[in-house]
Amino acid sequence: MPRYAATDRRAAYDLVCFDSSGDERINDPNGLMSDLVLRTLAADDSGITDVFLLCHGWMGDVPAARAQYDAWVEVMSKAEADIARMKQVRPGFNAHVVGIHWPSLPWGDESFGEGGSISVPIDGVAAADPVQAMVDDYAARIVDTPEARDAIRRIVVGAMDDVEPDTLSPDVVAAYKQLNREADMGIGGAGAQPGGDRHGFDPEGVYQSLREDAPSFGLFSGGGIFGVLRTLSFWRIKDRARWFGKTAGSTLLARMMQAAPRTMRFHLMGHSFGCIVTAATLVGPKGRGRVPRPVDSLALVQGALSIWAFCDDIPAAPGQPGYFNRIIADARVRGPLLATQTVFDSATGRWYPLGAGVARQVAFAAPGELPKYGAVGSHGIRGPGTNATDLGILPATGDYGFVPGKVYNLECSEVIRNGGGRGGAHNDICHPEVAHAVWQAEMVGG
Repeated sequence: MPRYAATDRRAAYDLVCFDSSGDERINDPNGLMSDLVLRTLAADDSGITDVFLLCHGWMGDVPAARAQYDAWVEVMSKAEADIARMKQVRPGFNAHVVGIHWPSLPWGDESFGEGGSISVPIDGVAAADPVQAMVDDYAARIVDTPEARDAIRRIVVGAMDDVEPDTLSPDVVAAYKQLNREADMGIGGAGAQPGGDRHGFDPEGVYQSLREDAPSFGLFSGGGIFGVLRTLSFWRIKDRARWFGKTAGSTLLARMMQAAPRTMRFHLMGHSFGCIVTAATLVGPKGRGRVPRPVDSLALVQGALSIWAFCDDIPAAPGQPGYFNRIIADARVRGPLLATQTVFDSATGRWYPLGAGVARQVAFAAPGELPKYGAVGSHGIRGPGTNATDLGILPATGDYGFVPGKVYNLECSEVIRNGGGRGGAHNDICHPEVAHAVWQAEMVGG
C-alpha cells in the first residue's frame, strides 16, 4: 500500500511510483496513487497547509526508495523544536508528505570470483548465464538496442580474460565507444542539458583514472573494466532524471497545485539525481515550461548536477545560461534555494567528473578556483547571476536567517562525512543538523 501511515518514529507519507517510461504504476487497489493524493489535497476538510514533495536519488526499486524516505521523514519528524517553530510561523500548520519513485539505479553489483569468473546473483541465486544476465542488466540501465547489447557483451567477455588489465584491449575500447554512441546523450560541453553536458568520452582515460583512485575512493571494487561501464551508467541516469522531471515530474506537480487551494504551500526536496528531477520539474519541457505558481522552498541535498546549472552565463560557455537558470531568473522558488555540499562525497566529487569525460581531473581545484565539470554536492551552486551565499552548517539549534528568493550553499563536511565505497558520504544525509537547515528554509515566508 503506497500510503504509509504514521508510526511512533515518523510522520505519514504517500508514495507515487513511476516506471522507466514515465508512466505511473498502478500499485493501489483503488487505482492511481496520484489521484488519491489530488483528492486529499482538494478535500475541504483536509486542513493541509504545506505539501512536501520528495525525490530520491539512485534507488532502483520501491523498497529502496521507501527505505530512504522512511529515514528522511523520520529525521524531519524528530525535529520537534523546528516543528513547533513552524506552527508559530504558519498557524494551523499541517503537512502532507509525498515521495516520488522513479527507476534510477546507475550500476550493478556484479562480483568476480577466483580466476576472473563472473557471478551475477539474481534474488540470491547465481544466474544460469551470467554473461547474458549482465548484458540484460546494463542494457536496462544504459540503452537497450542490438548494437548496445553487442557492445556490452564484448565488454563482459573482455573482462573474463582479465578484469583489471594494465590497459583496455582495442576491442573493449571499441565496444565502449559503440555503447556511448548508442546511449546518444550527446557531448555538448558544460552548457548542454543534463546528461549531454559532457566534455567527451575516453574509455582508456576513465579506466586509468579509476585505477589511480582505487585506493582512496574504492571506485574499482567489483572489477576494473566495469568501472567504465558504471561511469556510463551513472551519467545515463543523469539524463534520465532530466527527462523524468520535465515530463512526469512537472505534470504531477502541476496537477497537485491545481487541485490544492491557493493558500497551500509547496516545498521540494531532492537528493542526488533527485535534485535534477526536482529542478527539471520546475522548468518543464525543454527548460521553458511553467508550473501554476512558484514553490515555497527548494532543498538540493548532495546534488548530482552541474555547479553552473543555475547561473545566467556559464564561464566555460560565454553567453549561455545554465539549463535551470529560469528557476532563479523567473523566481520559481518564492523562498530559499538551499544546496548542501561536502568534501566526503565520492559520487559527486569523483564519479561526476569522470562521467563528464574528464579523466584525471582532481575533485577539488586550487583555492579560489572551480572545476569546469563539477557537481553541486561537492562545490555548491556557482556562477554569475546566482548570487549564492556560502554558509557552514549549524547545530540543530542555530538560526540561519534565510531570506526569500536567495540561494544558499551549505558546507556540511562536519556532518555529511560517513560512508565508503563508490559513493563515499553521498547518502549520509539523515542528520538532525541537515533536517534543521531544511526546516529553516521551509519556514521562511515568501
